[in-house]
Amino acid sequence: MEPNFKAELRRQLLKQRRSLSARVWQTRSKQLCDRLQEFPIFARSTTILAYWSCHQEPDLSPLLSRSDKVWGLPRCVDKSLCWHHWKPGEALERGSYGIFEPHADSPRLQAESIDLILVPAVACDRAGYRLGYGGGFYDRLLSLPQWSSIPTLGIVFEFALLESLPVEPWDIALNGVCTEEQILKIAL
Repeated sequence: MEPNFKAELRRQLLKQRRSLSARVWQTRSKQLCDRLQEFPIFARSTTILAYWSCHQEPDLSPLLSRSDKVWGLPRCVDKSLCWHHWKPGEALERGSYGIFEPHADSPRLQAESIDLILVPAVACDRAGYRLGYGGGFYDRLLSLPQWSSIPTLGIVFEFALLESLPVEPWDIALNGVCTEEQILKIAL
């Protein structure tokens, strides 16, 4: 489908997400985190890449406080994502896109040490495709051979899990989607 459709869909879904009250956003985020913690692939993963919530994305901070996991958060560097080890309490700085990121001097994480990637999205569909913010950062990352075999879960609220999304040739499908109501296993 034409790019205008994706842009309009993105705008509508972001507006719907921003319209959530703080209480509803926190409740749904907690439900999503509770569901995710019970998922076997999460339970057996040691090193997990996640994100720091912005624009009322599902808040993963209840998970990020778990000390039994090694956490990685991204930094946007040019057109790529660089992953850095992060521990609760370590300072984050606002990056070029307004997203909180680890400091550039934080230890880097490499693909071979990663067990699971929790991928933020504006929306996901039942085939595992995601609608992101339009920068292509995750599609570029997941198309690289060293990253392509790591399990990925899209993280969205239930209203943003759609039947289908427009798909471009460069789009990379995720292995599953987690919402506050369900975990959809696609290729796990």
